[in-house]
Amino acid sequence: MNRLIFVVAALALAGWAFVGSGVAAEKAVQLPPPAQDVNGTAATETAVFAGGCFWGVQAVFQHTKGVLSAVSGYAGGEQGTAHYEQVGSGRTGHAESVQVTYDPRQVSFGTLLQVYFSVAHDPTTLNRQGPDSGSQYRSAVFYRDAQQKAVTERYIAQLDAAKVFPSRIVTQVTPLKAFYPAEAYHQDYATRHPESPYIATFDLPKIANLKAMLPQLYRDKPVLVAAQTKG
Repeated sequence: MNRLIFVVAALALAGWAFVGSGVAAEKAVQLPPPAQDVNGTAATETAVFAGGCFWGVQAVFQHTKGVLSAVSGYAGGEQGTAHYEQVGSGRTGHAESVQVTYDPRQVSFGTLLQVYFSVAHDPTTLNRQGPDSGSQYRSAVFYRDAQQKAVTERYIAQLDAAKVFPSRIVTQVTPLKAFYPAEAYHQDYATRHPESPYIATFDLPKIANLKAMLPQLYRDKPVLVAAQTKG
């Protein structure tokens, strides 16, 4: 317990330092939907996205209609190194990621990509998002099958061709080997700590952008990990 308190306190102090550094939050961009999409047939589907600190990415998807759960975690490395302190070294191969479970009858994989590229992060910055830098903060879509891969690659090509961003998209499109949930204190972090300088500066604007730019997808009450693990 003392170790947990120490880690959370350190993260809070880091948030104050980041805010004082003058680093700005990522800008949202109004994007067209993908020209191609995945036609899901199962009752639920999953997708894994990496886009900087998982706190904000998780929060955005928790406020997206059709999402059944959004869990912060790690992807890209081995199980033995899927721990926050090790991932933070940038040497494990992991990226801070979010596994999104969704109802394809309510929201499609392509629509989730639209949210991801539009408001969840800046896909044009290499190994960096906002104040966070290192390969663990890279932009990546970890695809589960050939269909997710094709839709993601074609959407990136579509957005680059339309020049909707000032520079080319650097998002990695890589196969998902495994997803490892992050420690409990990272789950629902933006909802539980809205007063955190880091959350207020870098993550709450993402939720506001989702509401303003994609109002048809926004829901006010987030779907939380804690609510699904009670009992």
